[in-house]
Amino acid sequence: MSYFTHHVFICCNQRQDGEHCCNANGDADDAFAYAKDRIGALKKNGPGAIRINKAGCLGRCDDGPVMVIYPEETWYRFAGREDVEEIVQEHLLNGRIVERLKV
Repeated sequence: MSYFTHHVFICCNQRQDGEHCCNANGDADDAFAYAKDRIGALKKNGPGAIRINKAGCLGRCDDGPVMVIYPEETWYRFAGREDVEEIVQEHLLNGRIVERLKV
């Protein structure tokens, strides 16, 4: 059994001089903070539950901002808190992939 039911990595990479990256394509830092706070508020964080992690470059800059959720290995592109909330509700809490946000 995995230590977490879901492990979420949100790319918060910021490149120098305006180079293409997840934080330049959208506010990935805000999405990370929102997801972490939501999971905490829902008391779904910690061992046996959900872990939200900030990640460096995940190598999908053209798709960004992106997150990947394990163990399903599902990649999402998101644009704001509404998309992140949909991923939290549908994927993390109800086990349903959000097809419209997959990359």
